[in-house]
Amino acid sequence: MTAAAATIPANDHHALLARYDSRAPRYTSYPTALQFSKEVDSEVYGDWLGSLDPREPVSLYAHIPFCDRLCWYCGCNTRVVKKQALISEYVERLVDELALVEARLPGRLKAGAVHLGGGTPNMLSRDDLVRLFGALRHVFPFAPGVEISAELDPAVLTESWVKAAAFHGLTRASLGVQDLAPHVQEAVNRIEPFDVVARAAHWLRQAGVASINLDLMYGLPKQTTADVVATLDKVLTLRPERIALFGYAHVPWARSHQKLIREEDLADANGRFEQSQAAAERLVKAGYVAIGLDHFALPNDDLALGVATGTLRRNFQGYTTDQHPTLIGLGASSIGRMPAGYVQNLPAEVAWRDAILQGRLPVARGVKLTDDDRLRADVIERLMCDFQVDLAAVAARHGVSPMVFSGDIAKLADLHDDGLVNVDRDIVSVTEAGRPFVRLAAQAFDHRSDTREGFSRAI
Repeated sequence: MTAAAATIPANDHHALLARYDSRAPRYTSYPTALQFSKEVDSEVYGDWLGSLDPREPVSLYAHIPFCDRLCWYCGCNTRVVKKQALISEYVERLVDELALVEARLPGRLKAGAVHLGGGTPNMLSRDDLVRLFGALRHVFPFAPGVEISAELDPAVLTESWVKAAAFHGLTRASLGVQDLAPHVQEAVNRIEPFDVVARAAHWLRQAGVASINLDLMYGLPKQTTADVVATLDKVLTLRPERIALFGYAHVPWARSHQKLIREEDLADANGRFEQSQAAAERLVKAGYVAIGLDHFALPNDDLALGVATGTLRRNFQGYTTDQHPTLIGLGASSIGRMPAGYVQNLPAEVAWRDAILQGRLPVARGVKLTDDDRLRADVIERLMCDFQVDLAAVAARHGVSPMVFSGDIAKLADLHDDGLVNVDRDIVSVTEAGRPFVRLAAQAFDHRSDTREGFSRAI
């Protein structure tokens, strides 16, 4: 294919959205989690751990599935807990899981990155935080320059917690904001004044945490474009190093609490598109670099530098510069990435705990990677990160002919004809107008997701 006159003008967003308002994976992994199966069990995972290279540092992810409140938009594996003893017990089981992992490792592997996610990691008491970091460091000695990050809820954050986390090396914090309009916060059961967010950012800066990310959302119930821009105008006064701007994924069949959100309160595809574009324009005007599909960063941030050098990656936390080939997941529902494949822990805390108490790695499912999976993951990641991929170069890295992609290129015909994708020999590039549709371009190379059911809206 060569560049062609678009059958739908690139500025006719209404027509484009009408044609392409479908569902697609977010491609935080390939294969996606919907392709995980029970074929990968505790024994398989144990073998994978035993085959790791002891000289290669790994990334660690610990899932903390507790919150002080239930936000109705949330798609995470979490629940409301008021008793600190339950959280402390969970941390004890995390320590036990670490011991099970340690028993299968071929040696002492260093940790190059640590991420605490959830849920709300700052639901941990200071004592539990110390206990967890001690266990992590015992099993995986922290490498020099290790990046330690955590997702935090400003409403339940305390200054003492921030100081404790900073003492243990916290380098990056992600604050959940979503939207500051009171009527939107009420519609999603997350009341959080701007002063609370500003206070949290102040504590983090004072404690020496070098990088702050703010999580924002568009497409929330009763949210307007004016709400999105007004929220940005407030949070930009904090000058965060990064902003993640996610589109709300309405999947009530997967998260029953989302049924509390009335579908008639949600924006349609045109409304979502308008909100996302207005936000992007405001952020770029404020000096942020657009990163992939939904992230923004200051020009001197690692993400922006990753775009410039072609080293940007994508994983379950979104866009990252983490280059470690292995991610070890800990906690209920956590997902790990091994050179041989993906593995997910049991999502229910009771089942996860029982497996650990029985001395078993608490694995629920996973997927073994084939050579074709690795090939396609490479293509999809580059499209999602760079909006361009050299298919010949990818094919050469994997020892196959570029002709293997001929059928996939044919699937791009509609996107090409509408001016959203260009194909010049072996170079596939997403045009400026096509960037909001990049998930659909990536889907052309996906040989696993043969149905669009179960995925969120592509725009």
